[in-house]
Amino acid sequence: MSFEAPVVTTAGSTDPSAPLVVLLHGRGADESSILALSEQLPEGPAYAAVRAPIAEGGGYAWFENRGIGRPVEESLSEVIAWFRTWLDEVAPQGRTVIPVGFSGGAAFAGGLVLSDPKRFSGVAILNGTLPFDAGVPVDVARLAGLPVFVVQGEQDHVIPAELMGRTWDYLTGDSGASTLARRDPDGHTISHETANDLADWISRRLHHLETVGAAAVGVPDTAAWPTMPDGLPVRPGARPLVSWAYPQQQFSDQSSHELQTALFERIERSEGVSVGESQVAVPGSRAFFLAGAAGPAEAFVVEDDKEFAHLHPLYDTSLHLTLPTDLAADAIAKGWAQPHMHAGTRKSPGFVLVYAPRTEAEVETVAGIVEASRLYALG
Repeated sequence: MSFEAPVVTTAGSTDPSAPLVVLLHGRGADESSILALSEQLPEGPAYAAVRAPIAEGGGYAWFENRGIGRPVEESLSEVIAWFRTWLDEVAPQGRTVIPVGFSGGAAFAGGLVLSDPKRFSGVAILNGTLPFDAGVPVDVARLAGLPVFVVQGEQDHVIPAELMGRTWDYLTGDSGASTLARRDPDGHTISHETANDLADWISRRLHHLETVGAAAVGVPDTAAWPTMPDGLPVRPGARPLVSWAYPQQQFSDQSSHELQTALFERIERSEGVSVGESQVAVPGSRAFFLAGAAGPAEAFVVEDDKEFAHLHPLYDTSLHLTLPTDLAADAIAKGWAQPHMHAGTRKSPGFVLVYAPRTEAEVETVAGIVEASRLYALG
């Protein structure tokens, strides 16, 4: 199936090198209506709203319509190829691109990013679902290193609840994305509060890219752990339950008091480490400092204090720490960690929550992860 050239409306910066935010509309809408969202978003980027190729099929969700006589994955592949022809011309490799999709546009935005995660600098999924049945890869940690903004309406009865739940669980779990998630009390609409949060997320992401730079996305082919010559093993079992809202906390599979004490003592004995109160962790946490450490700013939870990690209280028992991005992605992929929701926006791209050890053997592994963080901080 062939398509006409995209119909595009624009707003914001006319600088061809400015970050590009692509707005993708939903069913019953068009490029003009979704472009109005740009009025509530930050100044500085260029905004482009792209009309879906087949309006009768429900906007960008048209590929979900099996009546076109082709497998759904072929349908999505055709639309992505059509879209990328336009995108790669207006935004060559090196230009920041963030798709923002609403409803059916969210499904397409998700398909774009899952098909080629390294091409994009983030994605916003507003009141929509990922196109799970369209053949896109949903590997574990496929989006590691990529900030994602997702919002779902508590009264949204347009998108099937099962698909919304599956999207939420993947983006806040196995995807490996640093996902800032929001539950909106409204229905299938972009509320004023959601627009404000989206604007703040875009601003912080662009500022991070400007001041820190882009991190690698996805799982590296190899990850050389300085503390584990044989590599990081795979953590057995399912991931524990972790909060999706700030503050990030672990709610299941906590350590016993004895195991947490053993881990704490291992870290405390490390060369140059001192223990004190964190400026950012929940009350009762114990922070680990390295006075005079010369590592990069991104190696610290709090650079001014040289805090490189902290251990949460006994009701939680997880840790927060920072790793080089390749090691962070490896830890996420092998089930030991998940990104902080502010990684890549307010925090270092390698800022992760490391799950609490459940056995003595896991104490050794987690201690090795913490030691890698200490070495990163030392530079």
